[in-house]
Amino acid sequence: MGAGHVAPNPMVGSVLVHESRIIGEGFHQQYGKAHAEVNCIASVKEDDLKSITTSTLYVSLEPCSHFGKTPPCTDLIISRKIPKVVIGCTDPYPEVSGRGIEKLKKAGIEVEVNVLEKEVKELNKRFFTFQLQHRPYVVLKWAQSSNGRMARMDKARFPISNEYSRRLVHKWRSEEVSILVGTNTAFHDDPDLSNRYWHGANPVRLVVDMELRLPSSLQIFNKKVPTIVFNRKKHTLDKIDFYSTHPFGHDGVAYYQVTTDVDLVQQIMHALYQLRVQSVLVEGGAKLLQSFIDEDYWDEIRLITNQSLKMDEGIQSPVFNGEKIKEEELFTDRIEFFKPHTRR
Repeated sequence: MGAGHVAPNPMVGSVLVHESRIIGEGFHQQYGKAHAEVNCIASVKEDDLKSITTSTLYVSLEPCSHFGKTPPCTDLIISRKIPKVVIGCTDPYPEVSGRGIEKLKKAGIEVEVNVLEKEVKELNKRFFTFQLQHRPYVVLKWAQSSNGRMARMDKARFPISNEYSRRLVHKWRSEEVSILVGTNTAFHDDPDLSNRYWHGANPVRLVVDMELRLPSSLQIFNKKVPTIVFNRKKHTLDKIDFYSTHPFGHDGVAYYQVTTDVDLVQQIMHALYQLRVQSVLVEGGAKLLQSFIDEDYWDEIRLITNQSLKMDEGIQSPVFNGEKIKEEELFTDRIEFFKPHTRR
C-alpha cells in the first residue's frame, strides 16, 4: 500500500496481536511521516490499550533505532512495554542493520527474526538492491508484435499493446521513482511518461539527449513532472537529497552532464545512486534497452506481446537471456516477466 509513496524508505507493515486477536495495524504511508509501528500502535482503540503490554508486535522489517525524519521506533516499542516483537528480516540500511534488534533485546524484549524473510525481501526488492548493490532497481519494459518488432522502421508512433495493457503500464509507472527513455523515443513518440491512467505519484522523467537537440515543445518538457536530461554539454544537478528538494528551474528541467569516454549506462546508474533515485523503469527505445541488457544492469524485464499483431517490417526487439518467472494474458496481449539467470 505504500508503493510509490515511501521511497527511499522501504515499504513496511505492522500488526499488534493480543491473544490471537488483532488490536492494531498500520503501514508506512508517506516518506518523512510516521513509520508502520507508530501507525500500528496509534490505531489501538481505547478499550484495548491495557492489552498492549501483553501483546506481540509483528513488523515486516527491523524497527529503526536512529533519529531520521522521525524518532526511533524501537524507543516507542520499549516505552509501550510490548513484550515480544516478530520481525520479517533485518534492515540492510547501515544506520539500522541489527541495531534495532539489539536495542530491543537489551530492553528485555523477546525478538524473533527472519519470519517470511523471502517475501519481505521481494516486497522491498528496490530498497534492498539500492542498499546492498549501490544502484537503483532496474525494470526494462517494451511492447512487441507477435514476430518480435517493437516499432515501425520510420519510427512513427504506432501503438502495439492494447488499452488494458497500457493502463497496467501506468500502474507500473506509479510504483517506480523514475522513468527513462532515449533520444529517438522522446522525439518520435513524444511521450508524456506520466501515469495519467492510474493514481499515485508520477515518476521523475529521465531522458538521454547527448547533444541537447530535443525541442522544448516535447511533452517531457511540459513542466507537469520534473525532468532530468543526461547530456554531454550542460550540468545543473549536483548531489542532493532528491526526495526533499527538487532543484529544477522554472521550466522543470535539470541537466546531468556525462562523458563519452565512460559507458553511458554506468554513468546513469552512478548518477541515480548519487541522487538517491531508488528505481528506474526503462521504456525505450530499442538501443537504450539493449545497452542495459548488454551491460547486465537489469533486475526485471516486462515484455508485452500483441499476439494478434504481425509486422512485416520494423525495429527488432532487444535480445536477452533471462528466466521467465510468470506470465499472464490481457485479451490480445501476453505479458511475460523475466529475471536474470545470474544476479550482478
